[in-house]
Amino acid sequence: MSGKLFLVATPIGNLDDITYRAVKVLNEVDVIAAEDTRHSLKLLNHLEISKPLISYHRHNEDVKTEYLINKIINGENIALITDAGTPAISDPGEEIVKEAIKNNIEIIPIPGACALINALICSGMNTKEFTFYGFLPINKKLRKNKLQEIKHENKTIIIYEAPHKINNTLNDLLNEIGDVKITLARELTKIHEEFYRGKISEIINQCENIRGEIIIIIEGNLENNIEENMDILNELSLEEHYKYYEKQGLEKKEIIKKIAKDKKINKNEIYMEFLNK
Repeated sequence: MSGKLFLVATPIGNLDDITYRAVKVLNEVDVIAAEDTRHSLKLLNHLEISKPLISYHRHNEDVKTEYLINKIINGENIALITDAGTPAISDPGEEIVKEAIKNNIEIIPIPGACALINALICSGMNTKEFTFYGFLPINKKLRKNKLQEIKHENKTIIIYEAPHKINNTLNDLLNEIGDVKITLARELTKIHEEFYRGKISEIINQCENIRGEIIIIIEGNLENNIEENMDILNELSLEEHYKYYEKQGLEKKEIIKKIAKDKKINKNEIYMEFLNK
């Protein structure tokens, strides 16, 4: 009988953030695949868990994926953990998940800490829609293309960055997308957890000697969002346009004013259309 693959989220700093379920699973599996076995051993020793460890990281996942999949097919249960947070989010895990699906292996997520979500909810920015870009490309051309994507993105944007690259990245953002509002979160859940909020130009000077892993939350292009909404509204029929505002609880007179403004025509023209409504 085939085993199972458990994707186990581990703390991103504060060890108290490990879940009861994660501890239970790590105690019960046959093998733990870890991004850095030395790093993960510290956590496992803290939890008093002793299990066989297998190294599974970006540079060996092509080889180790097949090895781990075969172990699962032969009946072993395997837990995948990374150095911090949730596996497969800008960390190893995506490839073994794909292969597990191909082999009809049951994949079980064990939820827990995720740096990007914790940074987002403390950012004060729109959390309804957001786009995660991970780490920006190093290649200049690819990086510029990605920054242009970010410039035109109307959702909240989330990117990761290393401390020694943060000044270059903030300057690239400033030059390519403008002096927009951002929230910079560092050392989440750790003793020196800190948030910087403001425009890029205000934050650059505060980050010269910053340390720790960093998440940057960028406000979406609000003007672009407004323009897109207007395009959508103006594609609606007058009836659909009317119902759009009616659902927002507006009175008939106010709806007519808004439709006239959207379509840039005299409100009397709209009024005549809905005279008998």
